[in-house]
This record gives sequence, C-alpha cells and structure tokens, in this order.
Amino acid sequence: MSSYEESPPEGVPPEKKAPEKKARKSTGKMTDDQKSKLKKHMTKMEKGGMSKAEMKSHRMSMMARMRKGMTIQKSMNDIKKSKSK
Repeated sequence: MSSYEESPPEGVPPEKKAPEKKARKSTGKMTDDQKSKLKKHMTKMEKGGMSKAEMKSHRMSMMARMRKGMTIQKSMNDIKKSKSK
C-alpha cells in the first residue's frame, strides 16, 4: 500500500520554501516618550516657520514612521529622502 505522505523518491530534491519577508508592523500606538519627543520636535518646526498645512503633513508623516519604531532623527532622514525623489 502506498501513502500520500511518503517522502519523494531518491534523487529528487525536497521542495524548499522561500523565506518569508517580515515587514515592520505598526503597533498602532505611540509611547508617552515618543509623543513627548514628537511634540518637542513639532514646536521646533513651528518656530522654524512651517505653515499650519505643512505642520499637519509633517506630523502625520513623522507619526507613521515613529509607530514603526523609527526615532525622530531616522524619521526626518527618511522624509528627506522621500521628498528628494
């Protein structure tokens, strides 16, 4: 009797699965520390002369990146890269 769960015949390599890519998932929430750092950063940007519309856009971009685990500095560098393209 043959079974469907037998190993493949000799000489035939077993099937290999491609390693799964793990993307960073957003936790959905920011820590209190992240919130205070972002607030401080946004105050600095406001003093720099950003308009209200620019502030809102920048804040949303920063929040999205920070939820993924990026720091303020890494988030800023990533935003600069995306704007230069």
